[in-house]
Amino acid sequence: MRNIRLVEGEIYHVLNRGVDRRLIFQQQSDLERFFDGMQNFNTLKPIGHLPRSRNPVSIDQKLVDFIAYNLNPNHFHFILKQLTEKGIERFIHRLTISHSKYFNLKYSRTGTLFQGRFKAIHVDSNEYLLHLSAYVNLNDAAHAHESKPKLSKSSWKEYIGESKEKFCDKSIILEQFKNREKYKKFAERTLQDIVDRKILMLELDNDPLSKPGFDRGSYKR
Repeated sequence: MRNIRLVEGEIYHVLNRGVDRRLIFQQQSDLERFFDGMQNFNTLKPIGHLPRSRNPVSIDQKLVDFIAYNLNPNHFHFILKQLTEKGIERFIHRLTISHSKYFNLKYSRTGTLFQGRFKAIHVDSNEYLLHLSAYVNLNDAAHAHESKPKLSKSSWKEYIGESKEKFCDKSIILEQFKNREKYKKFAERTLQDIVDRKILMLELDNDPLSKPGFDRGSYKR
């Protein structure tokens, strides 16, 4: 059970991975379907089967606001702002149940795909939010030293202006920098600092940025 209550208007680092560290995305089409779910399941309205294309959700219908995200082969990271009561819980439940059913049918497997309940960590300071945004946006880059090519999808290009996609609410981050290039340099420096200090672990259980006890004050802009 989570030991924090998810509150409307607050921001959280939400993450989960495949059970037994197994892959949750094996092909690009798996990533894209999951991303479609990130759009379509983020609504107060009941939804059955996932539509084949992403449909805009009006601002007064959403369960959460996405600030940043990163999808990796065996785990995902979200930075979410909860908009409605139990919004994050309802959204993640819909998204992961749908993906599990799709994945099991496609790859002829049964059983649980994700490792228990998702983790949610309260983002309780602006300093932590800024550094967390860099960590999440560039999380796939942090694993680039691994030998096998990795499927990934993130909000990074959206942040630095290399994508026309407008999925995330980036204003809370970008308005604190003179321009996108300044944020890009900040994020890359922040990630390198994390790697250099050897506090970035591949396993989510050892992920310091996912733990309430992480020394957030040790990172300065």
